[in-house]
Amino acid sequence: MREKILEIASEQFSLYGVRTITMEDIARLAGISKKTIYQEFKDKKELVKESFSLSLMQDQKRLNEILEVEDGVIEHLVHTSKMVRERLATLNPMVLLEIQKYFPEVWEMFNEFKEKVIVTDIVNVIEQGQRLGYFRPEINAKILAIMRVNQITAAMNPANFDKNEENIVTLHMSMMDHFLHGIFTEKGRQAYFEKQDAI
Repeated sequence: MREKILEIASEQFSLYGVRTITMEDIARLAGISKKTIYQEFKDKKELVKESFSLSLMQDQKRLNEILEVEDGVIEHLVHTSKMVRERLATLNPMVLLEIQKYFPEVWEMFNEFKEKVIVTDIVNVIEQGQRLGYFRPEINAKILAIMRVNQITAAMNPANFDKNEENIVTLHMSMMDHFLHGIFTEKGRQAYFEKQDAI
């Protein structure tokens, strides 16, 4: 039951925002009473924290699976880009602003995930790509990894862009394209185009 509640809460919070969705909404969607939710979770604050923790664990699992299955740098770029697109497509941009303002513990969890998981993953990919001649040898992997994470974060902030002009996935793809073409060698650029066409 706890797992079912978390899955529903995670989906609803991502789609509609943390403040909009109530415990009553989650109970109704789960087909249970609100009392049952409170038997599993002390309050909404705990439910929000646990549901986003679940989402982050799922993302980390997917990253690990990509690393296990794909040993190529270019394949990793293509598949992680797809993963980010899928995540952003179901994420209401207001969610992150709400979490930052009303759920600081969850916000800290997001920041820790970015620093320990995402940045580390990007650094590893860039350094491997440099060794294989896909990325320019003079670039600083750590600086570029932090910049890329900040790009993704900026795309999620509705205050940074006119929502009527661009959607969040389009913004991500534009930023990703700009980032990659800034670090590719000609060899990397050609390999990336070929892999994109094959997938």
